[in-house]
Amino acid sequence: MNPDFKALQLKARHQVYTLLSGRNLSQLYGEGYDFAELREYQHGDDIRKINWTVTAKLGKPYIKELHANRELSVVVAAMMDGSLYFKEGNAKQITLAHTAMLLGYAAQQNADLFTGIAYTPKEIYTTPPTKQLYPIEQFNRELYEAELLHTRLNIDASIDDLFNRVHRRSLLFLVGDFLEMVDLSLLAQKHEVIAIVIRDAQEEVPKSEGEVMLKDPRGGQKRRGWLSDRTLASYKERYALHDAALKAHFERYDIRHIKILTNQEPVERLLRLFG
Repeated sequence: MNPDFKALQLKARHQVYTLLSGRNLSQLYGEGYDFAELREYQHGDDIRKINWTVTAKLGKPYIKELHANRELSVVVAAMMDGSLYFKEGNAKQITLAHTAMLLGYAAQQNADLFTGIAYTPKEIYTTPPTKQLYPIEQFNRELYEAELLHTRLNIDASIDDLFNRVHRRSLLFLVGDFLEMVDLSLLAQKHEVIAIVIRDAQEEVPKSEGEVMLKDPRGGQKRRGWLSDRTLASYKERYALHDAALKAHFERYDIRHIKILTNQEPVERLLRLFG
């Protein structure tokens, strides 16, 4: 076994059993999902719960009341390709794997049903819904050891597959660097979606380094360029516009989200999410 992977695994397990102890993932659910009854709309009710079919038939608004599920379905879906390589290493991939470990161990500790799905350009790796530790750790290994350099994921096709693959309404953690815009509107109607954005600190605030050789981690193309102050200012502007559009999309569809940088401890960021 890779000693670095084993060390990260032990670290994540220790963090869950100490720092995340008692932080039940069910606290993140916004509502229950088992049907209970229909009743007339009352002032102050969430209009998203209106059953429009019944409302149209009866001529007045009705609310569909739901019972909370006793068993929480937790899905961790990782979107992975060469973009997880930045500069000379794959720190983003390691941070993504660490984050998924924490979520998997937390689900297992809370006796929640866990499903792991890793989307890579070469394959889709999945675990069956489980409460057992072994499949969760195998999933962690796949994330950590996946060979991603010079690969490109079709993110739209992956999101479509995820929508069709996960049938039971779930607490769905979508993990990736989100350097491409995504449409999560359908997923957010079907599941409680939480987006976890993994980035490198120097992607956020790159430094001026003069003449450099740039290499595309997805396609492998090389290009010599000059990282001047003007170039970096343009990069930061486009980067900020992209993230602003991404945040607006998340907020429009009530998708909670956090960003984890490679120089941050994922457990500390998740503690904020769990409240």
